[in-house]
Parts: sequence; C-alpha cells; structure tokens
Amino acid sequence: MGMKYRRYLAGERIYGCSKCKTHLATIHSMISRAFNGQHGRAYLFDGVVNVIEGEPNDRQMTTGNHTVRDIYCVKCATVLGWKYDRAYEQSQQYKEGKYILERNLLVDVQ
Repeated sequence: MGMKYRRYLAGERIYGCSKCKTHLATIHSMISRAFNGQHGRAYLFDGVVNVIEGEPNDRQMTTGNHTVRDIYCVKCATVLGWKYDRAYEQSQQYKEGKYILERNLLVDVQ
C-alpha cells in the first residue's frame, strides 16, 4: 500500500473533517443545507475530496429507498456521511452521484 496524498482546497470557505481537519469540500460545491443525517443537520455537495467510499448498500430513508455508500475521511477514517449511488424514486434522482456531509462532523477550516 502506498502513501495517501491529500488534496488541499482553496477558497473563501472550506469544510474539513472535525477530527483531523482534512479538507473535504468548499462552499461552492454545496447544493443544499436542507438535509438531515444520522447526527442532525447535513449538507448536500456536488463533489468532495479526500474521502474513501465504502461498499454500496440499500437504505430506506425518509425520501424513499436509496443505494448509498458511507464515506470516510482518508486520513483518520471517521465516517462523514454518504454518497448517493441510486435513488429509486424519480423525484429523488437528482441526488445520484452527490454527497451528504453531516454538519456535526465538519469544521470550517478556512
């Protein structure tokens, strides 16, 4: 196994892992703040960096059935949220390929 390189983001507001402060996303990649996760408020992002994706599994959520993958910090392996692989409800398909980061697991890095 080789060395893991982390990406560093630039911009006016950067969200990072609350445990190790590894950069994850910028305010510009945020799509919505109107989501809930397992630990409270959550944000929907178009893209994130420095995460490892787990195995896909089906979950029944408040908006229907989805195939999701848990996402983990590449440095400290903290579970940060999940990635939507598939939404079975047509009205929810805009989430496919997007990421949920839970607010309580994030810090403002910059």
